[in-house]
Amino acid sequence: MSLSGKTAAVTGSNSGIGLGVAQALAESGANVVLNSFTDRPEDHAIAQEIADQTGAQVKYIQGDMSKGGDCRAWIDKAAEAFGSVDILVNNAGVQHVAPIPEFPADRWDQIIAINMSSAFHTTAAALPLMRKAGWGRVINIASAHGLTASPFKSAYVTAKHGVVGLTKVTALETAEEPITANAICPGYVLTPLVEAQIPNTMKEYNMTREQVVRDVLLERQPSKSFATVEQLGGTVVFLCSASAEQITGTTLSVDGGWTAL
Repeated sequence: MSLSGKTAAVTGSNSGIGLGVAQALAESGANVVLNSFTDRPEDHAIAQEIADQTGAQVKYIQGDMSKGGDCRAWIDKAAEAFGSVDILVNNAGVQHVAPIPEFPADRWDQIIAINMSSAFHTTAAALPLMRKAGWGRVINIASAHGLTASPFKSAYVTAKHGVVGLTKVTALETAEEPITANAICPGYVLTPLVEAQIPNTMKEYNMTREQVVRDVLLERQPSKSFATVEQLGGTVVFLCSASAEQITGTTLSVDGGWTAL
């Protein structure tokens, strides 16, 4: 399908899932705004590389998703760059693992702010633009942990459950308009961040790479296979298509059967 003429803003998109989603949207013809909290030459180079590969207009705009004002200003800057924000993909996220009594308060606040509150602020800023344009898609990258839980991930699980709830409210508030809101809930996705964890885990447990992937990382993923950033990008593009016009307020699991357990 073609998203020519549409503008997509993707938070947390200079690597991993967000970058894969941005690539897929650009390949479908959308103008794309990339984001992270840094403002390095290599961030802007990523945008140029996608533009060169796809022929789409791609721009990198820095924005600190831990700050509500920055989230809203980032949407305004994206609209200034391309005229509107038609597709909003909330992907920015961080993680910390610790038992609740030992969980640092500042890390809790950071995770809630980046993983959950940023989605509220960007959505609040983008919805008036979508209404003015007469079309919109809000797509939140939640997690299997938005539907289930694991020990030691209190902030992450809380935030991702919150994102699913926000998605439902957004869908209900736009139900009679040509705007939809949905959450994608990935299980383990093979990103550079996950790949980097494998060698240390191999050493720690004296395991082969295959054993670490199957028995540690993918222990709860029945398919015993990673989802890919390309699959998630394709899911986002589908939710932007005419075929998905009546899909709103729901979650799409891309988790190899994790939440079927």
